[in-house]
Amino acid sequence: MPEMQNLLAIANEVKEKHANFSISEVNDHCVRLAVFTGEYDWHHHPDTDELFIVLEGELLIDFEDQETAVLKTNDSLLVPKGTIHRTRSYVRTVNLCVEHIHAETVITEESKC
Repeated sequence: MPEMQNLLAIANEVKEKHANFSISEVNDHCVRLAVFTGEYDWHHHPDTDELFIVLEGELLIDFEDQETAVLKTNDSLLVPKGTIHRTRSYVRTVNLCVEHIHAETVITEESKC
């Protein structure tokens, strides 16, 4: 029988300000659990989309050429491949990210926004 996981119980064990780790693989994609406060570097993924699903808190996703997306609990957003973005949060945020197992992350210079 497959092992069941309680995502919020796993997240509640995280004591660091920023943690991001794989919790499962589905075909050629991985499901990552991120628990953080703060911001990540501007970046893009040249060959894969990235899906965010917020479980707790509020996730801001800044885009180089669009308005900031504000995701709250139970919201999701698909970031298309090649889109320059960064994630940030002012409160403890727990989110899932689904992306290709071999997704390349290209850190860019800070956006001009």
